[in-house]
Amino acid sequence: MRILFLGDIVGRPGRTSVAKLLPRWRERYAPDIILANAENAAGGNGLTPDVANDLFELGIAGFTMGNHVWDKREIYPMLDNDTRIARPANYSPLAPGKGLIHFEVLDKRLAVISLAGRVFMEHADCPFRTFDALATQIETPFILVDFHAETTAEKSNFALYVDGRASAVVGTHTHIQTADERILPKGTAYITDVGMCGVFNSSIGMDPAPSLHRFLTGMPARLEVAKGPAVVCAVLIDLDRTTGRTLSIQRLQHRFSE
Repeated sequence: MRILFLGDIVGRPGRTSVAKLLPRWRERYAPDIILANAENAAGGNGLTPDVANDLFELGIAGFTMGNHVWDKREIYPMLDNDTRIARPANYSPLAPGKGLIHFEVLDKRLAVISLAGRVFMEHADCPFRTFDALATQIETPFILVDFHAETTAEKSNFALYVDGRASAVVGTHTHIQTADERILPKGTAYITDVGMCGVFNSSIGMDPAPSLHRFLTGMPARLEVAKGPAVVCAVLIDLDRTTGRTLSIQRLQHRFSE
């Protein structure tokens, strides 16, 4: 089973760059399923039904979310009703959506879990114990976890904790692709952060001017999606079709010149 997972899609530049590149990557890598983190896809914060449907039209089978999942209220009904979108499973069970979704891939069933970290983050229960609880409900060995977290320590420790119980743990949220993709000792693929699909020379996809203002003055500033050439970051993961363990993980990055 070959999975192509795209890092956080940031605003219109991210969506446009993914639309341009996906046909080439689909032809070159022949993924069996394409997934993406879409929590920043609409205006840099959150997701709307229209944007979600546009991305589905590109051939992306499903989305994971993160701490910006609640930024666009119009997505709430879709979180409840569309089985292709996973918000962090360790958010309140009283909130819209679900954290575990499934896809039929070839003749197998792939479980996708969205989890949020707790270090420098808000509103999340323990991701370690949440995974333990969800694992008892899953009857397939093919399990991909999007761990949406701030710190490398929390991400790497989580991956080691679930090594051998998940097929892959892909980190998101920081928007900077890390160069540590590997297969852990018990067969779980891991990368600390997949990176983003958004403007490359930016503040993680956003216009740097407001961010600089905040850093220099300590005052609030409204963030806007940056303009300019984009980068598309992803990982390509091959799973053994019997055991669900990882055979290979490859880091992908394409930078547009204009």
